[in-house]
Amino acid sequence: MAAAAECDVVMAATEPELLDDEEAKREAESFKEQGNAYYAKKDYNEAYNYYTKAIDMCPKNASYYGNRAATLMMLGKFREALGDAQQSVRLDDTFVRGHLREGKCHLSLGNAMAACRSFQRALELDHKNAQAQQEFKNANAVIEYEKIAETDFEKRDFRKVVFCMDRALEYAPACHRFKILKAECLAMLGRYPEAQSVASDILRMDSTNADALYVRGLCLYYEDCIEKAVQFFVQALRMAPDHEKACVACRNAKALKAKKEDGNKAFKEGNYKLAYELYTEALGIDPNNIKTNAKLYCNRGTVNSKLRKLDDAIEDCTNAVKLDDTYIKAYLRRAQCYLDTEQYEEAVRDYEKVYQTEKTKDRHSGASAEVQKEEEKKFKEVGEAFTILSDPKKKTRYDSGQDLDEEGMNMGDFDANNIFKAFFGGPGGFSFEASGPGNFFFQFG
Repeated sequence: MAAAAECDVVMAATEPELLDDEEAKREAESFKEQGNAYYAKKDYNEAYNYYTKAIDMCPKNASYYGNRAATLMMLGKFREALGDAQQSVRLDDTFVRGHLREGKCHLSLGNAMAACRSFQRALELDHKNAQAQQEFKNANAVIEYEKIAETDFEKRDFRKVVFCMDRALEYAPACHRFKILKAECLAMLGRYPEAQSVASDILRMDSTNADALYVRGLCLYYEDCIEKAVQFFVQALRMAPDHEKACVACRNAKALKAKKEDGNKAFKEGNYKLAYELYTEALGIDPNNIKTNAKLYCNRGTVNSKLRKLDDAIEDCTNAVKLDDTYIKAYLRRAQCYLDTEQYEEAVRDYEKVYQTEKTKDRHSGASAEVQKEEEKKFKEVGEAFTILSDPKKKTRYDSGQDLDEEGMNMGDFDANNIFKAFFGGPGGFSFEASGPGNFFFQFG
């Protein structure tokens, strides 16, 4: 009797458990079907919720994980999707769709080698599977693009690297590594807004991404915003102390800033020889920093002009405009040196370049007092050059060293207001007024 009672107790406990298990399976299938319906309607968030309910009811069903992985992929959450896909094939290694989804997640995240392994396994299970065959080819294409990009980066062929990364990102849209490499190359090509956009997108998703912080700093560094650049490099090094590129860039930025400031200080103190040496040292720090180096060449050109080394000054200014062909100060400095060396045609060309460049810029009618003063100086130089050099008689007198003011120089056919309006806009802005022969002042509206 005792034995029979024991058996009855065991049976009574087991039967309801079996019924609960079957009921759980039915409820899980119901959740799955509802998830499928939402998936078909492209309501992936709701589909995700129902697949999750199905998994909670039956956590050992491979297809439920596979379905949720597919949903996460549609939501662009490839890393989470990868975890579900891997769990699905752990539960059932013959689950072809699970291997395909695992491979697709690896590929989207930029791990093409792992993707190949997943697609190979899918082909072992179904050698005629067209999707597996195509995805295997795609993964190998990404591997090839990576190899080419690595070689071209070493060759400094940054355009080719950008091309390769664009092609790779078509198959690996969630790969931060490819995006960062593309952004770095865009920065090296001077395409700073594009590079900043890529880096900023990554930082919005992951504010601690050291590579993205480095690229953001690199853009600022190459735009001559050195102080801000250093802040980003330091932040990148906090996230990844061994980040070699950020370390080198930070060191260069600090050295460049210090040398440039020291050179400026020496110049202001009238120590032109020391200023020349400091600007020269600064130019040797980083040949890739085009904007800063253009300013350094122009600064050194100014030093050379003070030292009356006018040919050297012209060469420095020429190097400056080679690096930045919109650099107005370098053109004006070179034009003055051309005038001082009686190379009048060259001077006129530079003044014309200044005029054409400024004419295409935004209007400066709201300019600050400092900008107005700088523009006044530019216009005076342009006006004087055109007045002298466009008149053969005046040019002859200038060549012979005569003082044109004593000759009663008349600005005559040079209408400063017409050119000035092209720079600063129309009524309500500024205008030139004559205050004597060859002299002008501004009126501000």
